[in-house]
Amino acid sequence: MRKAVRAGRRRRWLAGALLATPAAMPFAAAPAAAWADEATLSDVVVSASRAEQKRFDAPAAIDAVTLDPLASPTPLVNLSEVLGGVPGLSARERQNYAQDLQLAVRGFGSRSTFGVRGVRLLVDGIPATMPDGQGQAATADLANASRIEVLRGPFAALYGNASGGVVQVFSPDPPKDSATARATTGMGSDGQWMAGVSAAGGTGALGASVDAWTFTTDGYRGHSAARRRQLNAKVVAEPAAGTRVTALLNVFSQPLAQDPLGLTRAQADANPRQAIALADQFNTRKQIEQNQGGVVVEHRLGAQDSLSFRLYGGTRQLTQYLGMSGAAPSSAGGIVDIGRSYGGGALSWQHETRLAGLPLQWSAGLEADGMRDARTGYVNQNGTQGALRRDETDRASSLGAYAQFDWTVHPSWRLVGGLRASQVRLSIDDHYITAASPDDSGSATYRRVNPVLGVVWHALDSLNLYANLGRGLETPTLTEVAYGPGGSGANLGLQPSTSRQGELGLKWQRGTQRLEATVFDADSHNEIVPLSSDNGRTTYQNVDGVRRRGLELGWSGRFGPADRFGAALSYTWLDAFFGQAFRNAQGLLVAAGNRLPGTARQSLAAEASVEALPGLVLGAGVRVESRVFADDLNTQAAPAYATFNLRAGYAFRAAGTRWYAYGRLDNLADRRYIGSVIVNESNGRYFEPAPGRRFFIGLRAEI
Repeated sequence: MRKAVRAGRRRRWLAGALLATPAAMPFAAAPAAAWADEATLSDVVVSASRAEQKRFDAPAAIDAVTLDPLASPTPLVNLSEVLGGVPGLSARERQNYAQDLQLAVRGFGSRSTFGVRGVRLLVDGIPATMPDGQGQAATADLANASRIEVLRGPFAALYGNASGGVVQVFSPDPPKDSATARATTGMGSDGQWMAGVSAAGGTGALGASVDAWTFTTDGYRGHSAARRRQLNAKVVAEPAAGTRVTALLNVFSQPLAQDPLGLTRAQADANPRQAIALADQFNTRKQIEQNQGGVVVEHRLGAQDSLSFRLYGGTRQLTQYLGMSGAAPSSAGGIVDIGRSYGGGALSWQHETRLAGLPLQWSAGLEADGMRDARTGYVNQNGTQGALRRDETDRASSLGAYAQFDWTVHPSWRLVGGLRASQVRLSIDDHYITAASPDDSGSATYRRVNPVLGVVWHALDSLNLYANLGRGLETPTLTEVAYGPGGSGANLGLQPSTSRQGELGLKWQRGTQRLEATVFDADSHNEIVPLSSDNGRTTYQNVDGVRRRGLELGWSGRFGPADRFGAALSYTWLDAFFGQAFRNAQGLLVAAGNRLPGTARQSLAAEASVEALPGLVLGAGVRVESRVFADDLNTQAAPAYATFNLRAGYAFRAAGTRWYAYGRLDNLADRRYIGSVIVNESNGRYFEPAPGRRFFIGLRAEI
């Protein structure tokens, strides 16, 4: 039976790929940049080989989103605003700032109910993913970012605890021998309002920039208001020739983020703007305060060698009120309070030489990261703190060593590859031990060595073909090992998920036209899924045979006199399913062949723009997504939808100041649809409705 299911899925996958390719190829996918406003194709990326190279030459599926903090027709608050055109990536803004956005690459990370996992996050080289694999996207400063890189597929293994991919955010360097200042403000539907200021300047070998902004919203749904504030600073110094020191500071404050909780399908259909009564009863919300600092030192030893060193540290205070009391003696409580300290360092060496007369570049590095959580849980007495129900100290640490190479074995061929050895240790020291809550203390250590190997054929000046194979790693998080089966002890026998991945791709570019296509296949072992849920304690298990495979297409180009017209299109076909049957959290049988919840089989995004007048750019876009199952049993699903959007941006000068005015009108047809799902929500409230028609207008000025 199992072989028959796999064979059937294989035939459908092959047929789907053959049918989809000819139809989609002429249009293909938007390669992540500023959509059709991208001015050049010679963008530079570093994620694939940790060295600068043109994205066209990178030996992997990688996109570079270029951002202009002055002239972007969007408020730049959430990553979902700018990553919608990246094939293979799903970035869903949940209209719930208490849970962060949902970010998944090729189906990895789609099962996360909060935060980001399965995808490695970095900001200016500093990890935004903790050692246990749980990351937070909210602290990335898009209001002062210049580029976002998205690496998908096997080469993500060289970054450690992330199977799906790597997302890196980069901020611009301060100007040299000049100074700039910028102010921004904007407002929109549902009480959205933002304002920010920034300044940057430098003299010779020293430059600095600082920006601060605030954002508030009343929320599309009831009980979903949020307030955010952020301060960021960057200092770049070059004390000697070949030496560069970058110091970074990030202060993030979210004093209010109400949680409207999920809805049943009937509730979502009846009134998508509602919050259930439990949200008001228990005043569900989250508060976050995070402070982080880091330094990156780059030093060139000579013409062929360079060193890089990073050191960072920070604190994070989180308080969350859940939609339950948690008063039962065996419960973990309805209020979560975490005081976190974290930090780490890394050292890498890069060498450029020649072998057999052809270029060879290799690098090697060591990385160490750690975190310590003082975690407590309390009874939620209708929105106020009650008795203690949890008290423990959780720790996670990771050690990694990697080596990789990029060798031009022939003028038309490059061989690329690498190896990473990873060790992740999780430990729990339980201080709350009662008859109803036994000792959950314990520790577990996971060790893996993951290789990756690929080849690139520079078939023509305008055409590159590549193939990669590798293994990925995704360890359990501290949340997932917290409770063992039967409610006794921790679940430290839970194993890390491993994957075998492969991809084939092509990249073509000529003039202002760019086309990319990738097919991939990933087979996971020990996938982590829920086993049971009781009194706020969710227990997880491992299942085998989870398969993710698909097709990604991307195209963009400019046309007409002076390239006034632009267009871009992104298409993803993803077949993600359970290859083997297993029992879920309710003890029901999940059949082999069921789709992985949280994943859409097909996604399409397209946009066209025109410079109607000097400085005035008008754009229109469409996004289409097929249905998304919300549970392992595939009994609940968010229906397919299509939305249409309009935007306009006008750049002009007045009184010696550069101005940019913009406006957006999203979901033009006022379509009702489910924007995201809470995978395997134990109460059946899976659905998070997306807003209807909404607008946002803004104004920026720079001197």
